[in-house]
Amino acid sequence: MFYDPGCRGRILLGRLSDDVQRRLASLPGEWLEFDAAADAIVVRHVQPTAGPSLPSIAGELVRMISEIPGAQHGGIHGGDLLVHTDGSPQLVRLRVEPGGAVHVRWAHPDYASAARRAWQRGTHDLCESKVQRLNGEVALKAADPARAAERLQAVADTFEGLYPEGECVAAAAGPGMVRVGLKEVNLDAELLVGELQAVAQPRSLSGRIEVSSFVGESPEHYVRFVLEDGGVWIQRPVLWGSDA
Repeated sequence: MFYDPGCRGRILLGRLSDDVQRRLASLPGEWLEFDAAADAIVVRHVQPTAGPSLPSIAGELVRMISEIPGAQHGGIHGGDLLVHTDGSPQLVRLRVEPGGAVHVRWAHPDYASAARRAWQRGTHDLCESKVQRLNGEVALKAADPARAAERLQAVADTFEGLYPEGECVAAAAGPGMVRVGLKEVNLDAELLVGELQAVAQPRSLSGRIEVSSFVGESPEHYVRFVLEDGGVWIQRPVLWGSDA
């Protein structure tokens, strides 16, 4: 999935008076519209073409909420709109709380408190492999460190991605050890991790590999591979913090 500026989500308004429903249905908008059957503000199916996405969507949302009289705000259930901003991988949440309060929050990806899941190749939603950007360091033990380093280096040197840049260095580092350094490398993370497992001695893999994208996909698609004691886990960043 390639990054594309856009919006998803819905705001549940509860049952509104007929007059308010008519006013909401008549409002012009490029991004949002009122769905009377669902009693909700939803994202239009037509791809918008004018103005920057975030201020346009926020403006339409506030205008729609402002059409609801204060006496009917108590029936608003709320919800989230997630906005992928133009020209950057920023993800912004427009949240309407029950009762109608509107909050704007920028995602700040953080792995410190992120949950871990056991990695199984091909079962995780990652950025498109040809545009993946890898950063990190890995260490392992191998029966033949020089040969293992060659195999790992070959994975990076022969990968045919869309952004052939960055630096991957795999080298023997002392008796029985191999170290791999990744800096802004265009490489398939799952391909690399599979090869790391193939050459490593049992329980010797350790390190971190962070996976983002050269085409600016939003941070909800980023992941971190955690290699510890020979095992491999995957993490999704926490986007909104503990008070999400």
